[in-house]
Amino acid sequence: MKKEFDLNRISSRQNPYAKHLKKQITIRMGVDVISYFKALSEETGIPYQNLINLYLQECVEKQKKPSLEWVS
Repeated sequence: MKKEFDLNRISSRQNPYAKHLKKQITIRMGVDVISYFKALSEETGIPYQNLINLYLQECVEKQKKPSLEWVS
């Protein structure tokens, strides 16, 4: 095995699955929700967008449904 490799001779290629992993969207969220996840982000060191995605992914996996009891 070589001690050093010439990285200039290696060609790179894009991951063909990368665009299917996540999709960028625009969504309106309550200020209190954003503040909650930003505070949690400060505690954990994980970006708040990732925390929101992790929470929503957990909801999908556990088939959680929101409480639809509206306050009048």
